[in-house]
Parts: sequence; structure tokens; C-alpha cells
Amino acid sequence: MAYRVLGRAGPPQPRRARRLLFAFTLSLSCTYLCYSLLCCCDDLGQSRLLGAPRCLRGPSAGDQKLLQKSRPCDLPGPTPSEPSAPCAPAAAAPALRLSGSNHSGSPKLGTKRLPQALIVGVKKGGTRAVLEFIRVHPDVRALGTEPHFFDRNYGRGLDWYRSLMPRTLESQITLEKTPSYFVTQEAPRRIFNMSRDTKLIVVVRNPVTRAISDYTQTLSKKPDIPTFEGLSFRNRTLGLVDVSWNAIRIGMYALHLESWLRYFPLAQIHFVSGERLITDPAGEMGRVQDFLGIKRLITDKHFYFNKTKGFPCLKKTESSLLPRCLGKSKGRTHVQIDPEVIDQLREFYRPYNIKFYETVGQDFRWE
Repeated sequence: MAYRVLGRAGPPQPRRARRLLFAFTLSLSCTYLCYSLLCCCDDLGQSRLLGAPRCLRGPSAGDQKLLQKSRPCDLPGPTPSEPSAPCAPAAAAPALRLSGSNHSGSPKLGTKRLPQALIVGVKKGGTRAVLEFIRVHPDVRALGTEPHFFDRNYGRGLDWYRSLMPRTLESQITLEKTPSYFVTQEAPRRIFNMSRDTKLIVVVRNPVTRAISDYTQTLSKKPDIPTFEGLSFRNRTLGLVDVSWNAIRIGMYALHLESWLRYFPLAQIHFVSGERLITDPAGEMGRVQDFLGIKRLITDKHFYFNKTKGFPCLKKTESSLLPRCLGKSKGRTHVQIDPEVIDQLREFYRPYNIKFYETVGQDFRWE
């Protein structure tokens, strides 16, 4: 039986109660979803700003429809019975790279190449001067130290040898100097196997003067060695020269040249006069530049004669505040040798010198 009490309505209808409950549940779900979007799923609790992997927490049963396109992620420490779902990492920013740059960020110019030209000899002939003079040329890049690859370090391989070289542009020539190559039996074949087109520079000097200079250098390091005369002869009275002593053997140029001509034509070998390099450095270096196929840029204006050292030095340039002269080990005063010993050695070297002149087609006037 219907009833009314002082005009008040009866009990609330069930439909209205369900609407209020649904609205409350929906509000709570939305709040939970917003909170989840702001949180990171990794177990270290790192901030999203640090680039940590981000994902959404697994939805509850009531939120299944709202979050059906979201990927659930693992809570910290899942048990074996709870299969984990991978989290998608945040996209990394592309790394900035400078093509051809070194670790310091400065650009690398050119490529390390095997040398196209070698100064192969001879020791105490003037090889350091030729190297320092030719390095002034912008089309030449040279290794400052002697790598001794084709005599002592050949087993290290060509990649190691190349790694020592300076970087060069396509238009530049890579050059290195090791004077002992000229008297190393295996060097011509090894250089030929690297490149049969290699250009070879040999700086030669009066073999008697060269031997005395060689001895002077050794004496400065080993003061207790025997006298020059004692090392030069097996029997001085009979005039028997000791060709096993390296200082004497190096000066037998014609003998060593035979090994090189088995692999390289004479046109690929340029001979620099050590004497003319002192009296006319511009002329000798002009011929070196012609041989290398580069423009004659090193001229008289680059040199001045240093009276103290007794040989030419490079004048200061725009890039150098001081003139460049060879080090203290160059230009030493030679030890005094008995003139009769010098005459005997000249006679010993005479046939070798004549054969050398005839082979190279050049008279160095050492007699």
C-alpha cells in the first residue's frame, strides 16, 4: 500500500544508486590512470627526464577496457610464475658525428699512406739535411724519425709501417728516411714488393770523408774504441783494408748499388751529392724536386750558410720564428787522421768510385 509522510519522497530508487556508484568508480579509475602515466616502471625509480625506460603499470580488472592499448610492465621482482613483459626503451637522441674527425673533435686532413719515396742512404752522407730541406715543400709530408722497417722491423707488417706515416692529401707525397736501407741486402726486394714505383733517393759523399765522419760520431758515444787507423786496416803495412768494418764497407757504393739495380731501373734512383748539398743547397734540392715531380719552390731564398756548423741552414719562415739548423750532432769537428792513412783509403776506394761514376753516369770528383 502506497504511503506518504509529510510530503517526503519514499526510499531512493536502485537505478539512481547505480549511477552514483558508476560515476565514483569512473572518477577513481581516471585518477589512477593519470598517476600511472606519470610513473616509471623501472625498479630503480629513475626519473623520466633521465631517459629511463618508461611503461604503464598493469591495469586492474575494472580498467581493462580503458587501458587495452597500453603495454603492461613488470613490477619490481617478478616471481617465476609471473611472466614479464618487456618495456619499450625511450628513443635515444641521434649521436653527433663529424666525418673524418679525431677524438679531440678537430678534423683529420688526409690519409695515412705507404711512402711513395724513400731516402735510403747513405749514413753520414747528408740524409738528414735533405729530409729537413724537402719538408719545407707543401707537397711533401715526411716522417721525422727513422722507422727502420725494411731492415729491422719488417716482421711487423705493412699496416704497422703505414700507421707511422703522416697524413697526406691526394696531391702530396709521403716520404721517409732510413739510411741503413742502402746497405741492407733484403731492402731492395722488400721495397719492390711494397711498390715497384717507389722513388729512391741516395745521398752520397766522398767515402773517405764519410768513414771519418762515421768514426767521429761513434767515438763521441764510445770513447774507448780503437783508433781509426786500427779499425780501417787488417794490415796497414801491406795496405790490406778491413772491409768487414761497417764504416769502410758503406762507402763501397758500386757494390751496394748492384742489389738495387736488380729491382729498380736507374731512372727511379736519384743521387744527391753530399758535397754540393753544402756548397749549392738550392741547386741540389731543385734536382730533388724535379725527380719527385713537384714544383721547384725550395730556392736560394730558403737558405743561409752557418759558419759555425759549416753547412747551410733554413731561414726562418712565416710559420717559424727562428731559423732551422740541424742538431748538435751535425757538423762535429772530425778527428785528425794521418794523411798517409787517408791516401791509402783513397787508393782503396778509387776502383769502386770509378765503377760507381760509370754506372750512374755522374762524376762526383772524389779523386
